[in-house]
Amino acid sequence: SITIYVSENETAGFLGSGGLNVYATPAMICHMEKTAFALVEAEGFQTVGTKVEISHLRACKVGTEIKVTAELVEVDGRRLEFTVKAEDANGIIGEGKHQRFIIDPEKFMAKLG
Repeated sequence: SITIYVSENETAGFLGSGGLNVYATPAMICHMEKTAFALVEAEGFQTVGTKVEISHLRACKVGTEIKVTAELVEVDGRRLEFTVKAEDANGIIGEGKHQRFIIDPEKFMAKLG
Protein backbone atom coordinates (compact mmCIF):
# COMPACT_ATOMS: atom_id res chain seq x y z
CA SER A 1 0.00 0.00 0.00
CA ILE A 2 0.95 3.64 -0.39
CA THR A 3 -0.41 6.77 1.25
CA ILE A 4 -0.84 9.96 -0.74
CA TYR A 5 -2.32 13.39 -0.14
CA VAL A 6 -4.37 14.73 -3.04
CA SER A 7 -2.49 17.61 -4.67
CA GLU A 8 -3.67 20.32 -7.06
CA ASN A 9 -2.01 18.56 -10.01
CA GLU A 10 -4.06 15.40 -9.32
CA THR A 11 -7.43 17.08 -9.73
CA ALA A 12 -9.90 16.67 -12.56
CA GLY A 13 -9.67 20.41 -13.25
CA PHE A 14 -5.89 20.28 -13.62
CA LEU A 15 -5.77 17.06 -15.65
CA GLY A 16 -8.69 18.02 -17.87
CA SER A 17 -10.81 14.98 -17.03
CA GLY A 18 -13.45 17.23 -15.49
CA GLY A 19 -14.05 20.78 -14.36
CA LEU A 20 -13.77 20.56 -10.58
CA ASN A 21 -10.75 20.55 -8.30
CA VAL A 22 -11.43 17.08 -6.90
CA TYR A 23 -9.30 13.90 -7.01
CA ALA A 24 -9.28 12.85 -10.66
CA THR A 25 -10.07 9.33 -11.84
CA PRO A 26 -6.88 9.22 -13.97
CA ALA A 27 -4.81 10.15 -10.90
CA MET A 28 -6.50 7.46 -8.81
CA ILE A 29 -5.84 4.86 -11.51
CA CYS A 30 -2.22 5.99 -11.70
CA HIS A 31 -1.82 5.51 -7.94
CA MET A 32 -3.42 2.06 -8.16
CA GLU A 33 -1.06 1.03 -10.99
CA LYS A 34 1.92 2.47 -9.11
CA THR A 35 1.03 0.42 -6.04
CA ALA A 36 0.69 -2.83 -8.00
CA PHE A 37 3.93 -2.09 -9.91
CA ALA A 38 5.83 -1.48 -6.66
CA LEU A 39 4.52 -4.71 -5.15
CA VAL A 40 5.97 -6.79 -8.00
CA GLU A 41 9.12 -4.70 -8.43
CA ALA A 42 9.95 -5.38 -4.77
CA GLU A 43 10.18 -9.05 -5.77
CA GLY A 44 12.65 -8.23 -8.56
CA PHE A 45 10.31 -8.25 -11.57
CA GLN A 46 9.54 -5.57 -14.16
CA THR A 47 5.96 -5.32 -15.36
CA VAL A 48 3.76 -3.29 -17.66
CA GLY A 49 0.13 -2.45 -17.05
CA THR A 50 -2.29 -3.87 -19.60
CA LYS A 51 -5.81 -3.49 -18.21
CA VAL A 52 -7.81 -1.58 -15.60
CA GLU A 53 -11.42 -2.04 -14.51
CA ILE A 54 -12.00 0.67 -11.93
CA SER A 55 -15.02 2.27 -10.31
CA HIS A 56 -14.56 5.78 -8.90
CA LEU A 57 -17.21 5.88 -6.18
CA ARG A 58 -16.73 9.15 -4.30
CA ALA A 59 -15.10 12.56 -4.71
CA CYS A 60 -12.27 13.88 -2.51
CA LYS A 61 -10.87 17.38 -2.16
CA VAL A 62 -7.27 18.57 -2.32
CA GLY A 63 -5.34 17.63 0.82
CA THR A 64 -7.29 14.44 1.54
CA GLU A 65 -5.12 11.57 2.82
CA ILE A 66 -5.71 8.47 0.71
CA LYS A 67 -4.44 4.94 1.23
CA VAL A 68 -4.08 2.94 -1.98
CA THR A 69 -3.71 -0.85 -1.78
CA ALA A 70 -3.02 -3.58 -4.31
CA GLU A 71 -3.34 -7.30 -3.68
CA LEU A 72 -2.03 -9.93 -6.08
CA VAL A 73 -4.91 -12.39 -6.50
CA GLU A 74 -3.96 -14.46 -9.57
CA VAL A 75 -0.82 -15.50 -11.43
CA ASP A 76 -1.16 -17.12 -14.86
CA GLY A 77 2.28 -17.44 -16.40
CA ARG A 78 3.46 -13.87 -16.88
CA ARG A 79 -0.04 -12.38 -16.37
CA LEU A 80 -0.71 -10.94 -12.92
CA GLU A 81 -4.17 -9.95 -11.66
CA PHE A 82 -4.63 -7.52 -8.77
CA THR A 83 -7.50 -6.15 -6.78
CA VAL A 84 -6.93 -2.46 -6.05
CA LYS A 85 -8.58 -0.01 -3.71
CA ALA A 86 -8.33 3.65 -2.69
CA GLU A 87 -9.82 4.82 0.59
CA ASP A 88 -9.81 7.78 2.93
CA ALA A 89 -10.98 8.20 6.52
CA ASN A 90 -14.60 8.00 5.33
CA GLY A 91 -14.24 4.73 3.42
CA ILE A 92 -13.73 3.49 -0.12
CA ILE A 93 -13.18 6.08 -2.86
CA GLY A 94 -12.51 3.64 -5.68
CA GLU A 95 -11.89 -0.02 -6.32
CA GLY A 96 -11.49 -2.57 -9.05
CA LYS A 97 -9.11 -4.87 -10.89
CA HIS A 98 -5.77 -4.27 -12.56
CA GLN A 99 -3.74 -6.54 -14.83
CA ARG A 100 0.01 -6.45 -15.41
CA PHE A 101 2.45 -8.61 -17.40
CA ILE A 102 5.98 -9.55 -16.34
CA ILE A 103 8.43 -8.44 -19.03
CA ASP A 104 12.14 -8.45 -19.82
CA PRO A 105 12.82 -4.71 -20.16
CA GLU A 106 15.52 -5.06 -22.83
CA LYS A 107 13.45 -7.39 -25.03
CA PHE A 108 10.35 -5.24 -24.53
CA MET A 109 12.10 -2.03 -25.57
CA ALA A 110 13.85 -3.73 -28.52
CA LYS A 111 10.45 -4.66 -29.97
CA LEU A 112 9.49 -0.99 -30.10
CA GLY A 113 12.15 -0.24 -32.71
